[in-house]
Amino acid sequence: MSDSPGVQWPEARALAERLVAQSNGSVRVVLMYGSRLLKTNPDRHSALDFVVILDDYRSFYEGLAQVGELGRPVWLMRALSRVLAPNVIAYVPDDGAHGIAKCLIISTEDFERALGPELPDHFLLGRMVQRVGVIWAATDAQESWVGLAIEGAHSRVLGWMAPYLQEAFDASALGQRLLEVCYQGELRPESRGRAGKIFEAQSQHFAVALAPGLQAASEAGILRVTDDARYELTSPVSAAVRRHWKRHFLRSKVRATMRWSKHTLTFANWLPYIVRKVERHTGRSIKLTVLEEKLPLIFLWPRVIHVLLTRPRRELNP
Repeated sequence: MSDSPGVQWPEARALAERLVAQSNGSVRVVLMYGSRLLKTNPDRHSALDFVVILDDYRSFYEGLAQVGELGRPVWLMRALSRVLAPNVIAYVPDDGAHGIAKCLIISTEDFERALGPELPDHFLLGRMVQRVGVIWAATDAQESWVGLAIEGAHSRVLGWMAPYLQEAFDASALGQRLLEVCYQGELRPESRGRAGKIFEAQSQHFAVALAPGLQAASEAGILRVTDDARYELTSPVSAAVRRHWKRHFLRSKVRATMRWSKHTLTFANWLPYIVRKVERHTGRSIKLTVLEEKLPLIFLWPRVIHVLLTRPRRELNP
């Protein structure tokens, strides 16, 4: 993780520090990721994407509640923290005067599990193997810890990507295929070409981050080097392994879809945020009906399905 968003994005650093100051000392690390970091078609309304890693859910939510920045009951947020982690919240201090952050809230234990060898799903992993940066850390040791956790996730990429590799590849090509697989693992409002746009913004990241894992796999005999200095698998992936990862990504997609209902409980003002996101990525103006605004979980589904089926094939230019 070579990025230093705190230097490049001083407003993000200031917003993270404000969040940390209101968290009762529970935050260990704040990471930045997503479109603002990658500069992939954000606009002035785009939120900063944070992963907030902490050691105590209760202290964190109580701290935000005490200063009026939570918007939900502490007991509810604590209970949902243990269901399909992480929670997603909007941090909008002083009605957005200091910026807006969409925060994935997760404990150190749950973060390690989400990036470890026994994966619950790909929701967090698919984001953390991309380019991220530490925007705030409580100590140098905490920053080193999160760096090692992410490096470990990079080293295991080949294990779950092997069934999806039919041609010779290098680290950069592996990153491109990785994004295609991860994007197919979620229902998303972006264009079908979004994965390609995201890859273009961080091809060098994948070239650097995934290279050590490929080198290690080559030395272990899992990969062989081709005449053009690329890699290929030394033996075909077994049918059992293919079935395992097919089931994993199906389960991950189901869990990601189930999170939608959870987000409506944890993410204050989620509906306007989603509408702006869809408008930005599809180029369409959306006007919700009264019923869609009042009872979105019941009446919004036909529009959601329509958006998913009619997404543009190519990513829109900024």
